[in-house]
Amino acid sequence: MTFQIVLTDEAKEAYDGLQTSDPGKHKKVKKTLGYMETNIRHPGLHTHEYSSLEGPKKEKVFEAYVENKTPGAYRVFWYFGPEQGQITVIAITPHP
Repeated sequence: MTFQIVLTDEAKEAYDGLQTSDPGKHKKVKKTLGYMETNIRHPGLHTHEYSSLEGPKKEKVFEAYVENKTPGAYRVFWYFGPEQGQITVIAITPHP
């Protein structure tokens, strides 16, 4: 199944900001979003539920890896919806 990726304002700001502040990281995030569109179960994403967050309507939030085993590795936080076939990205951020 193919998904449409929807970015919240916060996620879009982070994504767009990386284009100038860290083009290499931006490219990795773009690749991650591409995998999410076409294969949400891609092994490189290491997708798993992230129980510390929930969506605006109590949706389960998931975490996908942009990088792994890297200090400050970036993550994409997302949930299914609001429409069928959509994934809403709520944050693109370095892992604490």
